[in-house]
Amino acid sequence: MSVTLIAILEIGSTGIRLQIAEIHTNGDWNVLDRAVRPVSLGRDVFTSGLLSRESMMECLTVLQNYRELLAGWGIADNNMYVIATSAIRVARNRDVFIDRVKQETGFKITIVEGIEENRLMYLAVRYALKQDIPLFGRGNSMIIEIGGGSTEIMLLRRGQMVAAHSLKMGTIIIDQHSRHGFGAGIFYERFLNENIRNTLGMLNMEMDLAHVRTMVAAGADARLAADKVGKELNENCRIIERNEFIKFVEKIRNYSIEECIKQFGITYADAEGLVAGLLVLKLFLERTGAANVAVPLVTIRDGFLLDLASGIDSSMQDEFFSQIIASAVNLGRKFHFDEPHGLHVARHCLTIFDALLKEHGMNRRQRIMLETAAILHDIGNYIKPSAHQKHGQYIVANSEIFGLHNEELKIIANVINYHRGDPPSSSDIEYVKLQREDRILVLKMVSILRVADALDCGHTQHIKKISVERRLESIVFHADKAYDLSLELVSLEEKGKMFQDVFGYKVVLN
Repeated sequence: MSVTLIAILEIGSTGIRLQIAEIHTNGDWNVLDRAVRPVSLGRDVFTSGLLSRESMMECLTVLQNYRELLAGWGIADNNMYVIATSAIRVARNRDVFIDRVKQETGFKITIVEGIEENRLMYLAVRYALKQDIPLFGRGNSMIIEIGGGSTEIMLLRRGQMVAAHSLKMGTIIIDQHSRHGFGAGIFYERFLNENIRNTLGMLNMEMDLAHVRTMVAAGADARLAADKVGKELNENCRIIERNEFIKFVEKIRNYSIEECIKQFGITYADAEGLVAGLLVLKLFLERTGAANVAVPLVTIRDGFLLDLASGIDSSMQDEFFSQIIASAVNLGRKFHFDEPHGLHVARHCLTIFDALLKEHGMNRRQRIMLETAAILHDIGNYIKPSAHQKHGQYIVANSEIFGLHNEELKIIANVINYHRGDPPSSSDIEYVKLQREDRILVLKMVSILRVADALDCGHTQHIKKISVERRLESIVFHADKAYDLSLELVSLEEKGKMFQDVFGYKVVLN
């Protein structure tokens, strides 16, 4: 059994953190070393929108020091992963910074989108909780992490993803806004209440927070509270009783930054957002029915490591993909979509996809993207039935679906746009903006979706199942029973043309 040494560096709003680990070929892994160096990127970016020269130089110095450390470990360049979160993500001069880092240190930075942060944190949380909190899988849950520049929130109903959001509301931003008109104590808390009211309203529309039975609070602030007043659940998770958490926050809410440093032995960067972060967690907790707060002792770096180590774990992949679909279905419900039709068309799409792997050459991830597009292809009817494909494209392109990043959502939105009407053309801006490989993906997915949609053109789930037969010049779809197929034949005649243009096969319904 071979072992691979890897390094994960995370450039965050308040510091640059390093994790060194070894991954075994059987998927096992363990962390060998950790390090953190404080930097003040968030204070710069969330004030001016730019990384200052001083912050850039500070980061370069830290990264060069890490580079020397990693050389001592003998870690290969292709096993060094450098990720950046909210501060770099929103900085207007991030491209200049990324280029300077590459030129001076050799590190290639990957920007992690907010929804990708959600995915990585979900992986880490599932690992930390194991099966020690049965309610997490059976009841309603909330996962929340408050960082320096953003807050990541996931809502799960009976273990299935309802919604995932990345909100531009972090401790540094909260602290900056509150300083102008509010001090500590009750006025500060009132300020926070006002600013998260809209967020709470949005979340309550997706799932009644009063029915949340498990609140999972990730992040450094929650871990500090768990260290002081929590109890060990397992080696990777602590539990804080609801009242104990609220009492702890009440006790420290008037602490100054200097008092936080003195009382808890933390850095200035961690101390300046501590009270704000814990107050926000308290406000969310008070609106749930959770009796305890579960605090996983994991980070986004652990999620990234898990992702690398479990790439071949099919059961984890299946569970993760099921959460993507659950999130897509809940987005559809938010816009009152025709759920039976969407799910039925998706099943037809998957039958065609699986039968024609050689012809289309798409992978498992792209299969999920096609399934998502099929489920949501008629979501635009919520706005207006005529030209609903355009409205559907807009809704999906401007929504968040757990586990899918922005580039994938753009592809899915384009697939939805072309599931009816004219095929893609060079005059369609959103289509032309895609990379060439992504435009080809859109063509393949749309061709399959149009055929599947034609097989349920009456929205009645008339044809329960199909099988697919590949012949010399045609693809034959066999219905599982003898039906009146006159409506489907007419629809397939129209919608099957694109399939023939893309794959070279005529479609036949038998």
